[in-house]
Amino acid sequence: MADAHAKHHDYHLVDPSPWPLIAAVSAFLGAVGAIMSMHSLMIGGLHMGPYIAGAGVIGILYTMIAWWSDVIHEAQDLHLHTRVVQLHHRYGMMMFIASEVMFFVAWFWAFFDASVFTGEEINYARVTFTGGVWPPKGIEPFDPWHLPLLNTLILLTSGTTVTWAHHALLHNDRAGLKAGLWLTILLGATFTSVQAYEYSHAAFAFKGSIYGATFFMATGFHGFHVLIGTVFLIVCLLRAYRGDFTPKQHLGFEFAAWYWHFVDVVWLFLFAAIYVWGSGGGAAVHGE
Repeated sequence: MADAHAKHHDYHLVDPSPWPLIAAVSAFLGAVGAIMSMHSLMIGGLHMGPYIAGAGVIGILYTMIAWWSDVIHEAQDLHLHTRVVQLHHRYGMMMFIASEVMFFVAWFWAFFDASVFTGEEINYARVTFTGGVWPPKGIEPFDPWHLPLLNTLILLTSGTTVTWAHHALLHNDRAGLKAGLWLTILLGATFTSVQAYEYSHAAFAFKGSIYGATFFMATGFHGFHVLIGTVFLIVCLLRAYRGDFTPKQHLGFEFAAWYWHFVDVVWLFLFAAIYVWGSGGGAAVHGE
């Protein structure tokens, strides 16, 4: 009878958890609060939107910390992440990155639809805004060989440092792991700072321009992903100092490295398409 509840498989059946429900409620509050703030809706004569949105954001952040702490506890302390479980985690991360790829495909689609088909008869209203050329008349795009090129070099360098950290971990070089993570985090923060400086000196705005809308949505969401990836790596650095990772079990770091390489590759496409081609290639093709 003592063996009746023993585990005879390699799978991990998770215990009941409150985090999915708390995450859903928090996301709902965040969305409702944001909508109320955007439309200046009031409750009892008070602007409660920012407070509701803030409560939702706090709930989401708390859920993320607590939920992932549970996952780390399952892996590090309870040793529930068998090879089969780790394999399925890898599948899950692959599917997540694939969904992120499709997310950016949408913004590239919007950009190329606007830039390649500037003078289509069916899009006659677009001609009014673009003048039938790309970049649209009155738009002064960024010089791709200035700050955008600098940021490209920064991200490519960060890809090498995170790879260095990964190889150091595989060879149980704790000092190399920490050094590589530190450099990657600093390079990620530098990229974000350069992009913020670039945005502050943009000669065009998000509103009132197809070019501005497609540019800021594509590059801005990428910048947000860089910020998320930097936080991801900071958590990995803290765990490295805690001694969590081993050469044979380090899924958290491996997924952070995958995510960072994904961010690198997306930026290369953004740089080539939006900064280089979009700053003059479209005008050369569609110019009058």
